[in-house]
Amino acid sequence: MKIAFFNTKRYEKQPFENANREAGHQFRWIDLPLRAETADLAKGCQAVCVFVNDQVDAAALARLQENGVRLVATRSAGYNHIDLPAAHAAGITVVRVPAYSPYAVAEHTVALMLSLNRHVHRAYSRVRDGNFSLDGLLGFDMHGKTVGLIGLGKIGACTARILIGMGCRVLGYDPFSTVEGVTPVPLAQLLAESDIVSLHCPLTADTRHLIDAGAIAGMKRGAMLINTSRGALVDTLAVIEALKSGQLGWLGIDVYEEEGELFFSDLSETVIQDDVFTRLLTFPNVLVTGHQAFFTAEALGAIAAVTVRNISEFEQSGTCGNAVT
Repeated sequence: MKIAFFNTKRYEKQPFENANREAGHQFRWIDLPLRAETADLAKGCQAVCVFVNDQVDAAALARLQENGVRLVATRSAGYNHIDLPAAHAAGITVVRVPAYSPYAVAEHTVALMLSLNRHVHRAYSRVRDGNFSLDGLLGFDMHGKTVGLIGLGKIGACTARILIGMGCRVLGYDPFSTVEGVTPVPLAQLLAESDIVSLHCPLTADTRHLIDAGAIAGMKRGAMLINTSRGALVDTLAVIEALKSGQLGWLGIDVYEEEGELFFSDLSETVIQDDVFTRLLTFPNVLVTGHQAFFTAEALGAIAAVTVRNISEFEQSGTCGNAVT
């Protein structure tokens, strides 16, 4: 099968080539993101492979359909960047990677918590400048603190096990899942009792801006908020106001609701035009990483293997167990 890979990065190619040795698919590597105006680059291919910041909207899907594409394989668990009704109407199957390495994201989540709590990012900069003062670097013991996890899927469950091992009291809000050692509670109770709130749920119409001004007002004053799931779960403007007032004590994010024009690119020689994002970067109690929570060798290998397997299954049977329906 001929597959056009959009938005590809150097570090992705080898894992996919390794996964494809037996399958024998033909890859066309395209550095540009998928948009309606770039969709014609897939001409002659039966499938496209996309990532979270590609815009697989109705216009792009119409162009793909005209070019003979029958499959969109997203190399991610989330699929909110794909217009599913438009894909189904065009007769295009959408497949995803439901799980790759929940440990990667869970470990990065806890790394953000620890880095913010112990001011590791600030201490690193100070020491490099020869400043060994401890003023302003006071943290707290994680042991005995209450952490609320919104979403208890594979990643949420892994995060819970790490936190339980550290001696945290872990609360969970998930209408569909429970985890041993995690106390299930209503969302309002989780927000009110947690010293740290961490998001691990998918982005849907119901969860968009789940953490808004009202939710933040219901949190403990000075609590920490962590998001390694999807950027639009958080109302960024509401978070900025809460950081300014002190209602929110710390913010750690690996995702941002308008990250599409920022993340996965080197913008060090340009002026960032997103004023909301640049405002976030001015706070000393905010730590931002560029959608790297998934980024481990094990995770990349698993993503490549499952994606290639999805494509092969579709080629052989016209269906796939990881299809999004």
